[in-house]
Amino acid sequence: QVQLVESGGGLVQPGGSRKLSCVASGFAFEFSDMGWYRQAPGKERELVASIPSVLSSGKINYADFAEGRFTISRDNVEHTVDLEMTDLKPEDPAMYYCRRPSTWDAWGQGTLVAVSA
Repeated sequence: QVQLVESGGGLVQPGGSRKLSCVASGFAFEFSDMGWYRQAPGKERELVASIPSVLSSGKINYADFAEGRFTISRDNVEHTVDLEMTDLKPEDPAMYYCRRPSTWDAWGQGTLVAVSA
């Protein structure tokens, strides 16, 4: 059974930083591409960043809003994928999720990021 547990969210000042973590289980993590997504109130869920598996010839990809501010990384021993967020802006608040792209895996509970002065 696939399990995705996100953590690390919270209230952050504008311009601040936050590190989100995701612990994955129930599948061959090292052979799976992984992505971070977010959904803000009234908006569609969107991809933030993705990182390829050891078998993929792909590269790390970032959404335009994340490029230069966010960094995705993974640890194939711990089965975790992290999202380092810097220079947080008022438009970044959302529920953040991790998940394998292009799968029918259930979404986890997400972790909420709020930005406020």
